[in-house]
Amino acid sequence: MQLNVIKYDGSTEEYMHTKIIGSFHNALSLADESSVFVAEQLADAVTFNLYQKDTNHISSDEIHLTIEAVLSATGYRNAATALSEYRNARKLKRNRIVVINENGRQSKWNKCVIVGDLLQRKVCCRHTARVIASSVEEKVLNLAMSKVTANLIKQLVEADTEAMLRAQKQLEAISVL
Repeated sequence: MQLNVIKYDGSTEEYMHTKIIGSFHNALSLADESSVFVAEQLADAVTFNLYQKDTNHISSDEIHLTIEAVLSATGYRNAATALSEYRNARKLKRNRIVVINENGRQSKWNKCVIVGDLLQRKVCCRHTARVIASSVEEKVLNLAMSKVTANLIKQLVEADTEAMLRAQKQLEAISVL
């Protein structure tokens, strides 16, 4: 059975154990308790628990709360708190960003627009499109600007898409050898 994650924006994607490892590692790092071994062990427990549920869909919020609960229950309360604060800060930043299109109209930031555009243009698969959109979002959030132009976003998307597709081709060439 494949577990699917319902994201904050309403889209769905396949559950990826490596993302859970990354979440634990980031949380532990935020609390200056970085340990890949601990992150892997805790992620294994969460993944096992999620696959024991009688469903093939789970929200990203439920996963986040599970990660926080596991951190707290295993003595990493500072990491749980740091993760929660980090996630809330990102959500707040996302909600404050306004995108201005060529006609001057404004819309709220939504990385699903990037994913949809890449899929519509058949540039890449959904997973790669989400990775590109996340990379662009990270850059936009780091700009610390409340308003960004659609043209800037398009330029970031094109640059990240080119880099991602080039990296994929290089990996494919290596795997053939």
